[in-house]
Amino acid sequence: PHYFVLAFLWIAFFVLTFIAWWAILFTARYPEGLFRFNVGVMRWSWRVAYYSSTGGLGTDRYPPFTLDDVPDSPAHFDVVYPERLSRGLVLVKSWLLAIQHYIVIGTLLGGAYVWGSGRWWGGSVWTGGLLGILVLVAAVILLFTARYPQPLFDLIIGLNRWVLRVAAYAALMTDRYPPFRLDQGGSEPVAGDAGIDP
Repeated sequence: PHYFVLAFLWIAFFVLTFIAWWAILFTARYPEGLFRFNVGVMRWSWRVAYYSSTGGLGTDRYPPFTLDDVPDSPAHFDVVYPERLSRGLVLVKSWLLAIQHYIVIGTLLGGAYVWGSGRWWGGSVWTGGLLGILVLVAAVILLFTARYPQPLFDLIIGLNRWVLRVAAYAALMTDRYPPFRLDQGGSEPVAGDAGIDP
């Protein structure tokens, strides 16, 4: 049910980001109501990903249906509201400045279908990228040991943090360029960065 609701929320997210783009271009401000909604969509998505196989299998606790922060939730996401944003950066940051991050994230997330055309095989195979492989390894380990190895958990969280920081930057929520850094475990090291705290 979360995926069904999130599909509609992400449609609204993209429409509101387009509107925010124009607002930032003319006023250097991200309308606060739009910002709060979009952060809520990303927050909800992260909680669902953290629970499911798409982000780490980090908890057995079912995620709540809300855009708001849930203090006792095991997964958190927040972006500090910017009072002003660069009108010039809004023209280039989502596509030009973030290209190198998109290349790295494309490798981390993967996600491609390969079709076979031979006589013996005509199906398709999904390739889930590094993050998908690591979560699969975690799932197998959890299945047999009921324990999540801390180094593997930290690596998966670090990769997700990278993806979420870039997503917040590309969604125009911050002018702070996302670092090429894998932060494993604990809280985000710099206050104000887009990040998660499982």
